[in-house]
Amino acid sequence: MSGPLAPHWFKSSYSGGSGTECVECATADGSTLVRDSKKPHAPIVAIRNHAWQAFVRAVGAGLLER
Repeated sequence: MSGPLAPHWFKSSYSGGSGTECVECATADGSTLVRDSKKPHAPIVAIRNHAWQAFVRAVGAGLLER
């Protein structure tokens, strides 16, 4: 029996171009994973998919302040 697959990380399209705010995301079993790409072994934030989708919609609609 094999173990779980390692997440496939991709750079978020919302990451800035200056190299100081690099965020990577991955999907895993009903959740979206988020980490700092400069510190891949640091803690990872896991967000349930329904909460992540609501967050992305709010960002797209301009409902969140910077």
